Amino acid sequence: MKILFLNLPYEFNISRASRWPEKTKSGTLYYPYWLAYCVGVCEKEGFDCKLVDCITKEYTVEDTINEVKSFNPDYIMAEITTPTCSYDYNTINSIKKACPDVKIIIGGTHATILPDEVLKECEGIDYLVRQEYDFTVPELVSKEDPSLVKGVSYRENGEIKHTEDREPLDNLDKLPYVSKVYQKYLNFDDYAYAFAQKPMIQIVSSRGCPNQCNFCSYPSTMGGRIYRTRSIKDLADEFEYILKELPEIKEIFIEDDTFTVDQKRVIEFCDEIIKRGLNPIWSCNTRVDLKFETMKKMKESGCRLLVCGYESGNQEVLDKTKKGITLEQSREFAENARKLDLKVFGCFMIGLTGDNLQTIEKTYKFAQSVYPDMCFFQQAVPFPGTGFYQWAKENGYLITEDYSKWLNDAGFLNCLVDYPYADHKEIEKLRDSLMSKYYFSFAYIVKTFLANLDWVEFKRVMRGGTQYITFRLKKALNKEDNLE
Repeated sequence: MKILFLNLPYEFNISRASRWPEKTKSGTLYYPYWLAYCVGVCEKEGFDCKLVDCITKEYTVEDTINEVKSFNPDYIMAEITTPTCSYDYNTINSIKKACPDVKIIIGGTHATILPDEVLKECEGIDYLVRQEYDFTVPELVSKEDPSLVKGVSYRENGEIKHTEDREPLDNLDKLPYVSKVYQKYLNFDDYAYAFAQKPMIQIVSSRGCPNQCNFCSYPSTMGGRIYRTRSIKDLADEFEYILKELPEIKEIFIEDDTFTVDQKRVIEFCDEIIKRGLNPIWSCNTRVDLKFETMKKMKESGCRLLVCGYESGNQEVLDKTKKGITLEQSREFAENARKLDLKVFGCFMIGLTGDNLQTIEKTYKFAQSVYPDMCFFQQAVPFPGTGFYQWAKENGYLITEDYSKWLNDAGFLNCLVDYPYADHKEIEKLRDSLMSKYYFSFAYIVKTFLANLDWVEFKRVMRGGTQYITFRLKKALNKEDNLE
């Protein structure tokens, strides 16, 4: 049995595995890591598999169809997202028309939260796999009867049916080293984080997030809220594999929703890395409730950068979004990171539940006070399945539920919410203004230059900075064209 895993083509370089699927402004491109984990599981089960990233290969739909015909699979497995689904449907239907005998399986965030809608709108899909699908796909392919497999949605005699949800995978050590799958099928140089050294690699050490942030789609769709982890040994073994077998990799990024949920486990992992005499450079997603002693141990084991969501500079907004943090924790986190010389990528949102023009201004001033090394201001996005979506919908703030309008002509997410204090266009202008004010301030430029005199860091900063400046120039030119 042959399974072709496709990161479907798109008009732009877009990261479907990102929690924020859009064309990035600084060259970031995610690995298709959900697909890659499933490839590893299916190969372990004895299936003949192939993973093709049509994004990095710059495939057209026609190129993709030729790839399908060349491999001649029995099944295709792919993902769709909310911003890309309209384009994805056309691609899927084109593949099905050209290769009618192949069975097409679709997963991902959008498919998980809206299975009925997806199956109604895209005739080319044979099966839809909800949530984590690593073991759903090989079981579905083996049994060929979807009613016997948990976590599957499908059509039968014109009726859409859903089997019961699959239990979250409790033993993550059953997953393969995704680094081996990347090594076999992908080119490391094709992927990047603006804030990471290149080439970097993404791996996962846990799944599920117990936190309740009302704007985050992954806990509502893929990983759920039950926190599960790989063993310390298994995670350290993969670090060791990467360091020994993939010497070209400059940085390992732990792509957990929140790597530091269990701080005792984090310390044990760091101790294991140190005990083995490994010297990795690694980074991770975290929260600002991280304790100083945990951060110190992380730094000692090679951690370079922490990605955190400050989100807002107003405590009431943080409370209404169920972020579960305080401004004091954010200040302490920033100060501790500076003491330890850990770099911080700080994420801020505008247009959150409870926001107004005054709280947004407070958020900008708060960003200046905690002063992360890299900063991201973005409008809140009403992803289906989130509390923020429900809030925006119930209050009549959504400007459209037509997903084909989520991305603009340049591939970036539109603001999709009109607020009583600002419409979507005003929010977009405000977002761009905050980014420019932060990054082009004299204080930030001097600080960044002095903090990155190391050649490796300087190259990373210049790469991301050049790409962001190019983005801003193109946007300015497009505005002038529109005025003409």
